[in-house]
Amino acid sequence: MAASSIPGYDYGKPSVPVAPISDEEFELLKKTVMLSAEDETYLRKAGEVLSDQIDAILDLWYGWVGSNPHLVHYFGERETGRPIPEYLEAVRRRFGQWIRDMCNRRFDRTWLNYQYEIGLRHHRSKKNKTDSVNSVEHIPLRYMIAFIYPITATIKPFLARKGHPPDEVEKMYNAWFKAVVLSVALWSTPYAKDRDY
Repeated sequence: MAASSIPGYDYGKPSVPVAPISDEEFELLKKTVMLSAEDETYLRKAGEVLSDQIDAILDLWYGWVGSNPHLVHYFGERETGRPIPEYLEAVRRRFGQWIRDMCNRRFDRTWLNYQYEIGLRHHRSKKNKTDSVNSVEHIPLRYMIAFIYPITATIKPFLARKGHPPDEVEKMYNAWFKAVVLSVALWSTPYAKDRDY
């Protein structure tokens, strides 16, 4: 699926706001999660390994979210709480593209800005606007942070499915883990009070 055909996927477009994080701060954040050039190489390798498994990964993640009413709640109608199928599907398509982007794009200003946009779309400042749905208005920060574990722990079996040696799988896994933490740190930006981020 071409990224340009994904509704609401605005990577690199002028409509994406500039993240209120300087390039220097971004570099320090990457340094803090210990993201190295080698990690970026192994993320590219992970992207190759995962490219034909993305639907299976999303099936696993969505099955887990769907089995937890307190999480699927954030994809439900504001009044009834019933899940909104078209909202779930639109987010799923962008989530799949996020996997591709994280593995294959450079962690530059364009990527940084789009992570900020993703954070805004979970925060009350922009949630529901991309898909024009009447869902609950905000996803609490605690769930954003807690989601680091399931989207990290569940990826290793997928990374191991193409027969790479265990040490390469471990390097891909660690690179993925660092990139997930970096992403969520950036998604958290809209949740912080002025000067607290």
